Amino acid sequence: MNNDDQLLFVYGSLIDPAERLRLLGRPIDAVPARLPGYVRGRKRYYFVAKEQGAITDGAILEGLTARDFTILDAYEDVPTLYTRERIEVVAADARKISCWIYLPTKWPSD
Repeated sequence: MNNDDQLLFVYGSLIDPAERLRLLGRPIDAVPARLPGYVRGRKRYYFVAKEQGAITDGAILEGLTARDFTILDAYEDVPTLYTRERIEVVAADARKISCWIYLPTKWPSD
């Protein structure tokens, strides 16, 4: 895998390769991964929340640039809806990998 500053764990709409292509204008490689200790939910948007024993399936996007993160931060409405933080996920081969993730801020009731 590339430099971990270029990695992003996704669990919602960005799992879709067509959505990534639409946003970033180029294909982005993704590999399956899991986020232990979090459950995925959906209100208006997908989110993850800490829950002991839970696992969220998702993917790690590789090779993202500073430009890509600028686009994705705007797409995720950072810092209003989400914050971008570092987190440790587990790759399909059981390696622990540090990468970025979009975590929800405290949202008003929908």
